[in-house]
Amino acid sequence: MPTVSVLPKIFRWVFTVFALLAVLGGLAICLVMVIDPKLPADTHFGPLNVDLLGQPGTVALRPTNGDADFTVTALRGSVTVFVERAGGLIELLKRYGLPLILIKMIFLAVLFDLLRRLFRNVGRGESFTRQNVNLVQIVGVSLLVFSLVSAFAEDWFVHALYAYVAQHSVVTISGTALHLPPAHGMRLPGGGFPFGTPIFFSGLLVLALSEVFRQGLALKNENDLTV
Repeated sequence: MPTVSVLPKIFRWVFTVFALLAVLGGLAICLVMVIDPKLPADTHFGPLNVDLLGQPGTVALRPTNGDADFTVTALRGSVTVFVERAGGLIELLKRYGLPLILIKMIFLAVLFDLLRRLFRNVGRGESFTRQNVNLVQIVGVSLLVFSLVSAFAEDWFVHALYAYVAQHSVVTISGTALHLPPAHGMRLPGGGFPFGTPIFFSGLLVLALSEVFRQGLALKNENDLTV
């Protein structure tokens, strides 16, 4: 029987821990979605000094009319971004952002569990088996499905976020107030197209490797029958 390296056992436990952390993260996101915490009406901070693109700036949140206004000042006061009703922005982040994070947590939990099972089999000396080929194929399909789902979910989130900011914010540059164009009919860069992402190409690569392993396993079985 061939000697099995200790690395598969290490990877198995590492991916087990990562899978548990992903599950706990998903449960935490679900708990936040159920509780649905609200921003207190009197919440405020700042102005706080921050670094924006290598230049000094300030951020501030001030309560007003049961909500809050958010102000960002950059480039020594020459650029100001004022967001009215920032509490609504936080509600939007919860409504669209939390499901997006939950999707990623579910994907990571599934991926790490598949890798855990794969390295469990490798640790037993069962490398070229039909079960392992199926696991590798499922990993590849999971990567492709996640790249598609996350791309459209992120596009949905970015459009909703931009639409709110465009409606409730004013950008002032050197004393000139500018309003962002409406999101209706506007194409934001990078949204909805997963075909250039590393995850999409990783899924294709894993599927290609799984086919190589499948054919190698078939040849191995034929040779065993011949012998």
